[in-house]
Amino acid sequence: MKRYIAILLGLMAVMTASAQFDPQIGQYMYLPTAYNPAAAGEGDLMKVAGAHRMQYVDISNAPMSTWFSFSSPFVIGKTSHGAGVRFLNDRYGLFTTQSLYAQYAYRQKLGKGYLSIGVDLGFVNVGFKGDSVNLSKMGDDYHEANDEAIPTGSKSGMKFDMGLGLYYCTPVWWVGASYSHVTRPKIDWSDGTSGVEQKVTLVGTMYVAGGYHFRLKNYREWVLTPSAMVMSDFVSWDVNLTLMCDYKDRYRWGLGYRIAGSVNILLGVDIISGLQLGYSCELPTNKLLLESYGSHEIYLAYGFDILKPKRTNKYKSIRYL
Repeated sequence: MKRYIAILLGLMAVMTASAQFDPQIGQYMYLPTAYNPAAAGEGDLMKVAGAHRMQYVDISNAPMSTWFSFSSPFVIGKTSHGAGVRFLNDRYGLFTTQSLYAQYAYRQKLGKGYLSIGVDLGFVNVGFKGDSVNLSKMGDDYHEANDEAIPTGSKSGMKFDMGLGLYYCTPVWWVGASYSHVTRPKIDWSDGTSGVEQKVTLVGTMYVAGGYHFRLKNYREWVLTPSAMVMSDFVSWDVNLTLMCDYKDRYRWGLGYRIAGSVNILLGVDIISGLQLGYSCELPTNKLLLESYGSHEIYLAYGFDILKPKRTNKYKSIRYL
């Protein structure tokens, strides 16, 4: 782990560092607004959703991420729209990130579904715990005991940020593409006294995700849902493949595989109509498995309709089959 920390600090030793990937999401199929603003207002329900992910449990300073989102469809005249907010609190090593975005999507009826174009508008705050750095105890050759390129105290900075997305959804299948950090926010921690720039640049991440619901012909209570997500910053990339099985539109379980080196076990249940709980356990397929207890993620969402009279006691949505 000392080697990993030294490499992380090495990124800070250059004039401008770049953050490559946004946080990983194991249950991406249930939290599309976390990475694609065009999914805001998808379906006919208001939705409140949140997730918490603990990466590489038992490894010090391992990533830990929390997402929260609220979105709702609405109609203006004969046009359909979606709007919402999303929040992220992320911690990885000595870095912290908090971001808050307002989301808007314009939805156009197309075929059996809706094609949406959406935008994220908000602010991102990136911090660095420089007072936790102690290079004299690293025992490596990467840095001197006093490296002016590394902040010696806690630093943080905030910048405007924007993301874009496209999303198409029908009752049977969905696909979307989005790109985060379009504005490439540059967080400057320099105090102007050392003469050395201390900056971090958030590099955009492209997401392409989609899935399909297969209801078995002779076993109508069973639904298979294969899905996939591709993430890339056009330097490196990752693919997450998932197969979920739904029983009686209430109980779910599945398996996932990430080509970066992990397998994912997913479980879920509809506690009551509209209230969904999910859990995933992601286990590395490399030597990290010997150093940690894997990555764990819990997801909770509630879909409700206060705009229309309730005709049934069963909510209908691609997220709540």
